[in-house]
Amino acid sequence: MTSTMAWSPLLLILLSHCTGSWAQAVLTQPPSVSAVLGQRVTISCTGSSTNIGSGYDVQWYQQLPGKSPKTIIYGNNNRPSGVPDRFSGSKSGSTASLTITGLQAEDEADYYCQSSDDNLDDHTVLWAWEEVR
Repeated sequence: MTSTMAWSPLLLILLSHCTGSWAQAVLTQPPSVSAVLGQRVTISCTGSSTNIGSGYDVQWYQQLPGKSPKTIIYGNNNRPSGVPDRFSGSKSGSTASLTITGLQAEDEADYYCQSSDDNLDDHTVLWAWEEVR
C-alpha cells in the first residue's frame, strides 16, 4: 500500500502535464469579424507548437447557413477548383490567416480553420455590411 501511495503524486503531476499539453493544441479564432462589402477582410487562426507551429498544414472551411462545411483553402494556401480567387490563405509561425479580397454578400458564413488532427470546434462568423453613404 505504501508503494501505491508513493506513485500518486507522480501520477497527478504527469496527468496535469499531459492535460496542459493537450489543451495547447486548440486553435483560436475571433468569434466574429465584420467588414464592408468590397473591402479586404482577414480572419486569423492562432495555434501552437503542436499544430500550426510545428509545420502542419492549415485548412480553411466555409459553412453557409443550412449547409455542410466546404473546403476553401487546403495546404495553407491552395484553393480547390471552383473556389473564387478572392480567397487566399497564409501561414506564419503559429498563426494562419484567411483573407478575402473584395468581400461579397455571399461570403457571409462561418469559417473554420483546421491543422493537424484538431477538430473544427472554434469558428469565426463573418458579417458583410453595405456601406451607407
